Amino acid sequence: MERAAPATCPACIPLPDWARSVGDSARVEAPLRRYEFALPGVHCAACMTTVEDALASLQGVAAARVNLTMKRVTLSAADIPGMEAVLIERLAAVGYAAQPLDSATLAATRVDAAGRDLLARIAVAGFAAMNVMLLSVSVWAGASDATRDLLHWVSALIAVPAVAFAGVPFFTSALSALRVRRLNMDVPISLAMILALAVSLAETMEGGEAAWFDAALTLAFFLLIGRYLDHRTRAAARSAAAELAALEVPMARRIGAQGVVETVALDAVRMGDMLAVAPGARIPVDGEVTIGHSELDTALLTGETRPAAVGPGSDVRAGTLNLSGALVMRATGVGEDTLLKQIMRLVDTAETARNRYTSLADAAARIYAPLVHVLALGALLAWGITTGDWRLAVNIAAAVLIITCPCALGLAVPAVLAAASGRLFRAGVLLKDGVALERLAAVDTVVFDKTGTLTLGDLRLAKPDALQGDARIVARGLAQASQHPLARALAAGLSGPIATLDDPQEVAGFGIEAQWQGQHVRLGRAEWVGAKPGEATATWLAIGKMPPIEIAFEDSPRPEVPAMLEALKARGLDLHLLSGDGAVPVANLAGQLGLTQWQAGATPAEKVDYLAALAAQGRKVLMVGDGLNDTAALAAAHVSISPANAADASRTSADMIIIGNDLGRIALAFDIAVQARRRILENFTIAAVYNLVSVPLALAGLATPLLAALAMSSSSIIVSANAMRLGWRK
Repeated sequence: MERAAPATCPACIPLPDWARSVGDSARVEAPLRRYEFALPGVHCAACMTTVEDALASLQGVAAARVNLTMKRVTLSAADIPGMEAVLIERLAAVGYAAQPLDSATLAATRVDAAGRDLLARIAVAGFAAMNVMLLSVSVWAGASDATRDLLHWVSALIAVPAVAFAGVPFFTSALSALRVRRLNMDVPISLAMILALAVSLAETMEGGEAAWFDAALTLAFFLLIGRYLDHRTRAAARSAAAELAALEVPMARRIGAQGVVETVALDAVRMGDMLAVAPGARIPVDGEVTIGHSELDTALLTGETRPAAVGPGSDVRAGTLNLSGALVMRATGVGEDTLLKQIMRLVDTAETARNRYTSLADAAARIYAPLVHVLALGALLAWGITTGDWRLAVNIAAAVLIITCPCALGLAVPAVLAAASGRLFRAGVLLKDGVALERLAAVDTVVFDKTGTLTLGDLRLAKPDALQGDARIVARGLAQASQHPLARALAAGLSGPIATLDDPQEVAGFGIEAQWQGQHVRLGRAEWVGAKPGEATATWLAIGKMPPIEIAFEDSPRPEVPAMLEALKARGLDLHLLSGDGAVPVANLAGQLGLTQWQAGATPAEKVDYLAALAAQGRKVLMVGDGLNDTAALAAAHVSISPANAADASRTSADMIIIGNDLGRIALAFDIAVQARRRILENFTIAAVYNLVSVPLALAGLATPLLAALAMSSSSIIVSANAMRLGWRK
């Protein structure tokens, strides 16, 4: 296979000859395939833009999205032999080493390996720094001549390999940036470590009195700690879209031309195929019921607690659970056309958009990195030209680089996040994404899901004492003979005598019927017993020729919810209720809790649109939800929280998890987020004041590299101590 040589402009690199010969068909007519690559080198929103722009300009690429949290890029590109190699080449040309991704398991392994690698480098840097400092004590105490030189050479033998090993994360990142003519924070860090080593080696070879090997090691040690803390906050996040994929049914029961049922892989199902769905099984694809009656658990899509009745002509969606009757359905949406796949795409898109948030550290880095280089270069040229002593000029430039090395800046955010996440964990809140604390501090609007979030998610009789006499004992008898969710809730809510029924039979999709004292009795759907259905969650009881009796159910609010809502209101937050449930139960709950802004019957896509409309008004929205139908909204929100009993995909999509399901902790999480943001800004102020005081001293030649290293270490300790104050608060 022939590859084209990189052009001067990375965005202008052509396809190799074999691909170029395909012409425009590579973009339009060739079938598209999904490609995924791990990008360990992406760190910020600027990285995302660089990667996406470079890939989007490549012939044959239809779309490209970078997920910063997962450090990966997903592409839709032409399915041409060798295309994967072309994509990897393009990514390398813009400074990012790419690795093909085959599974989420490999990605998780790489995350763990990265953490172990950072810990090993921290251990090496810390151990080496302590030993070099011990050797330096003798020099400071007055060792001279051959003894001093020997101690310096021993320090060099320890420091050079230790820095070469410990500094690899910074060196590789800096080289990747420089290859494409960019600057990032790792460039001045790398220069400071290398220059400190180089100047120290030069002084040692010339028998100088001072060497600053400990400065390079201390820099590496503190900065690696910051890098590891940042890694730990990111390692907890996984893609919610991958969790949703677990709901897909891998096999389907297809009915052949002769009526023979065969089990086939989901990929083999085509539009128009007839499929059999047994009770208790999930619907494999989107379709239309042709034979049978049943009820479906549609909480996946709507959050609705009441099972949905289906029969011939009813539309059904992939991933919903068939509760009672056997069904025959015709496939009308397969593969990427199912609603479940659409939700997965919504989640993926929302995660990608949210990752474009520019953190405080990223914003500071854009200004700080080029400024450091300008100051060091200016010091080198000014002292070299004015004094003619270039050795002195190099020492002063090294001192400037060390003293301005963004160690305090690198620790400012990770140290606060570590303290805040520890305090949150002790309070019962698991922080998955460190940047989420910054986003939570800016929140002005909170949107709640209803079922399972503000409510307990368990249906209970609204008025247990409303059923009396014969109606009560018959209702108990019918309920205990049925496995329907509403029947089980009814049986649990009633006590007392129970009717003895003759020939009870459950009719799939309708209810249960029997004979009692010569009368025909039924418990089930309103239409089946001759009643007019309402919007409330209810079942109906019919005894002989008596008028049907409505038995209503309700989902009670969590006991801590009223106090939690009052606490959020006291903090000036605007509260909304957004649910896929029916209008009546949503309105009742909103009135009970004093929520004036609510919307019922919202689909997953409509929830995302609702949040987008609030964002368009300039709102910063916190989404609190627990259901699979909330997954896309949780990912699309400015920041999101989910209780621990939520669906797997919802917990994965959320930025924070409430471990004990006590929503009262939301107000505490908000307070900690505000405090954390304040600590981060204080740390930036400390770093700025430190630079304002120390940089002029270094530029004036009053600070040696050793004093610069001590000042840098002191600023790092002060920043860390200030961050730890967040964990001391009760």
